[in-house]
Amino acid sequence: MIAIWWAPCLLLGGALLTLATWRRPAWSRRLGPAVAVSGCLAGVPPAAAALGGGTLASVNLPWSIPCGALRLEMDALSALFALPILIVTALAAIYGAEYLRPREGGQNPAASWFFYNLLTGSMLLVILARNAMLFLLAWDLMSLSSFFLVLSDSEKESVRRAGWTYLVAMHIGTVFLLALFILLGRGAHALDFEGFSLATAGSAAAGAAFALAVVGFGAKAGFVPLHVWLPEAHPAAPSHVSAVMSGVMIKTGIYGLLRTLTWLGAPPPWWGGTLVAIGAVSGVLGVLFALAQHDLKRLLAYHSVENIGIIALGLGLGLLGVSYGNGGMAFLGFAGALLHVVNHALFKSLLFLGAGSVLHACGTRELDRLGGLWKRMPATGAGFLVGAAAICGLPPLNGFVSELLIYLGSFRALSAGGGLPVGAAAAGVAAAGALALIGGLALACFAKAFGIVFLGEPRTAAAAAAHEGGPAMRLPMAALAAACAGIGLAAPAACGATQAAIGLLAPGLCPPREAAGWAAALARAAAVAWGGAGLALLLAALRRQLLAGRPVTREPTWDCGYAAPTARMQYTASSFAAPLIRQFRGLLPTRRRFVPPQGFFPTRSALETETPDVYRERLYQPLFAGVERLLRPFRGLQHGRLNLYVLYIVAALLALLAWKLR
Repeated sequence: MIAIWWAPCLLLGGALLTLATWRRPAWSRRLGPAVAVSGCLAGVPPAAAALGGGTLASVNLPWSIPCGALRLEMDALSALFALPILIVTALAAIYGAEYLRPREGGQNPAASWFFYNLLTGSMLLVILARNAMLFLLAWDLMSLSSFFLVLSDSEKESVRRAGWTYLVAMHIGTVFLLALFILLGRGAHALDFEGFSLATAGSAAAGAAFALAVVGFGAKAGFVPLHVWLPEAHPAAPSHVSAVMSGVMIKTGIYGLLRTLTWLGAPPPWWGGTLVAIGAVSGVLGVLFALAQHDLKRLLAYHSVENIGIIALGLGLGLLGVSYGNGGMAFLGFAGALLHVVNHALFKSLLFLGAGSVLHACGTRELDRLGGLWKRMPATGAGFLVGAAAICGLPPLNGFVSELLIYLGSFRALSAGGGLPVGAAAAGVAAAGALALIGGLALACFAKAFGIVFLGEPRTAAAAAAHEGGPAMRLPMAALAAACAGIGLAAPAACGATQAAIGLLAPGLCPPREAAGWAAALARAAAVAWGGAGLALLLAALRRQLLAGRPVTREPTWDCGYAAPTARMQYTASSFAAPLIRQFRGLLPTRRRFVPPQGFFPTRSALETETPDVYRERLYQPLFAGVERLLRPFRGLQHGRLNLYVLYIVAALLALLAWKLR
């Protein structure tokens, strides 16, 4: 058995080795992806072994940092998050090996692959850490390495702004995590996870810890209104990095929240209600903001907010099931949320890699400068279509399975009769209603995205000249698309893989017979999916047999007399989404600029819409402007005189010493 520390050691050591090839870019381009793939492959066996419920022998080495220890452990909960990290980062590294070739104006490839492998290794350390000091060190390392990856094209002002927004958001979240670990370690006088427990410390302390965890980890996950960094940073990063950040990095926030819940004892009902409310708001607003976007990667970034909201809905239902002792509700909520963590990692990474191929071929992410790419990039189009169907929750793909489990959890809250209080039924109604609204809006959004990008006629010369990327870019997309279909067709096995992790979150609440009943229902759904897939293959084979030896020609469609359509006859992204956006104008601050046609023979008309993030413009910008005005008088303290800086440090140390002696 491969030890659990091999993968992070290979990745972190390989990152340093990649940095040593700074003056040899050709070596960096080969060594960086090789380190990423080999390190990830080394981590798969221990993670797969732990997913079944076994805990591997932990690594426990002391070190000189106060309250710190090198404690690593892999249990089922860690494995459920580690496997998507290993799979997605390995495939994204293969993709990035080709994607980065023409980017000569960006980062040195040694620096790019150094930070990429550092990010992968630090994410694994976050999942494996069992000491708060080690966890925070890995957490900051993850934030800093992804910050430098976001700044790959730092010559652009918008990229620099996105990077700094991300860094500020991550450090604000870290402040709350510091407070959380201080609260948890106060009674144990240590920062090892095994000593953390607020189960008997009173509801006030446990409630405060839960609130700190929701804010601190929610900033990384992208809960509304802590999401504003996400639609800025993800589009700015290289596309294979966007796939990793959106697909797996933000899930470390979900992992941290779940790990915290294992220390806090029995949850009161308001914890589950809080997560259901956060999930409903994040899911609905995330998909609405995505629907209004004109930038393909920014659209996908807002869908990350939406899917984090879906995960929060499932976690909220699971916590309510634990609070009221309803094992079925707890199992369905947690199973749906945990499976959606894996599913989102697969289909969102696939979509970002598809968007990267479009950017690689056309040089733009603007929807209204694309079009007609299906004929020119059929492999990318097919992969993007699979990802779009999966993220919309359509059968027989993986997104359908996890969303179905969350639906069943909400129905369980409604069908329990007098066994559950009114609050649980209200949460079930809110979760089911929000999930239905999210699904409908997601269908509209991806009909827009796929139709504008891949169908119709090219809108620019660059789109007309687009071509597929090489095998290194196509094969990772094919693998992710196959995984999306595979989980959908093997729904019972996928759901069963979450049971060991659910046992850590809701021990003893779901009887095996009841879990077997839900597995049987999923088996019937999978059988229907297999039947549909078999019927489709049979019809395709029959069509091919009937057309064999017969001439097949292509003719233009009649299309109301227009035999030669042009891009000017097509919907734009704005016009396609406008009817839906108008229905939600109270939530979307859309700015509209319309130049109407003038005269009998108009020569010019224009419509332009922009939907800025309401939280960024109306909450954070005024807040930070006020803080800047408040701190402006203190700028004189930064005068560049080192002797006075030393005096500040001495004064601070004396003040701390006096406080300690007191």
